[in-house]
Amino acid sequence: MTAPRTVLVIGGGAAGSAVTILLRRAGIAVDLIEAAANWNAGAGSGITLQGNALRVLRELGVWEQVQASGFGFGSVGITAPDGTVLHVANDLRTGGDDLPATVGMQRPELQRVLIEAVRASGARVRLGTRAERLDQDADGVTVRCTDGTEGRYDLVVGADGLNSATRAAIGIADKPEPTGMAIWRVATPRPAGVTRTDLAYGGPAYIAGYCPTGDTTLYAYVVEKNRDRAAIPAASYADEMRGLASAYGGQWPEIAAHITDPAKVNYTWFDRLLVEGSWHRGRVVLVGDAVHCCPPTLAQGAAMSLEDALVLAELLSGAETWDDALLQAYYERRITRVRPVVEASVQIGQWQLDGVRDADVPGLMGRTMTLLRELP
Repeated sequence: MTAPRTVLVIGGGAAGSAVTILLRRAGIAVDLIEAAANWNAGAGSGITLQGNALRVLRELGVWEQVQASGFGFGSVGITAPDGTVLHVANDLRTGGDDLPATVGMQRPELQRVLIEAVRASGARVRLGTRAERLDQDADGVTVRCTDGTEGRYDLVVGADGLNSATRAAIGIADKPEPTGMAIWRVATPRPAGVTRTDLAYGGPAYIAGYCPTGDTTLYAYVVEKNRDRAAIPAASYADEMRGLASAYGGQWPEIAAHITDPAKVNYTWFDRLLVEGSWHRGRVVLVGDAVHCCPPTLAQGAAMSLEDALVLAELLSGAETWDDALLQAYYERRITRVRPVVEASVQIGQWQLDGVRDADVPGLMGRTMTLLRELP
């Protein structure tokens, strides 16, 4: 019998977990290494999953768990800073009419669901481990890991995120660049009246928004101009976010009252990254945030990463030969979809930074989201 092909996946986030699950389903032997000793540590507060992300999660076989753990809805409200609702728009069902337009979910819950699916797939998982050295030739890659192990693989998939060490190791010099914005995020109890995302533009921040993530939970965020992170003491995070949130009306007073624990508040800058030309070198290929990221103005970051995993696994599973042409075909198929998402997400943020009041934000959003109804 021919030995099964072997793949090492570096990184156990959404993209790495998804590609692992799909490759195992195709009978490919997969090792997954994750730098964190606690796989679900630092998973964050909340996430907005559009329909095209849900479509991939259904393909992974975890849609029922996601549906049970999250909160589905189909519209977005635009409000004034005082909470007055100015407009309510129906969200486009980018995953098809048989899936919700949007599901809000606690990030640790999504990670838990994916971890369980990876474990059930039979993949071999090693936590607290990084790839220390990659030596490749025409037939495969020998990988030395920080836990002292060494393995030989037909392919390595780098899914190790925005600051990917794999990207640097294979000679891709691109790095994420700040866009000029930053976001405060927190998980709080959900007020009974919150049944969709509402976005307030103006006030002391560019955007103040929230998304229901379950029967009793909410994910709230405030976007502002980025500040020197080193100058903001971690102990002041709750005070900083609550101070911004307190300027908004409607549901915000109840939300702001729960922003009390600085350890539960997250502050990050928005970054932009889009690697052009190819997403592989030899037999090492990159997916997800390792090759593209953008501000969450379209809530498409996780969706694009999940789609990467789906397309790469589909191509690998269906090909007799894993070669440069196949991995380049993966890039060509993805770049035409990822590029407009990155560019639109960055543009929406730049309009806000520049104070452009007549920008066609709804039109750009609509055109981009319509594109995403097509299969990846």
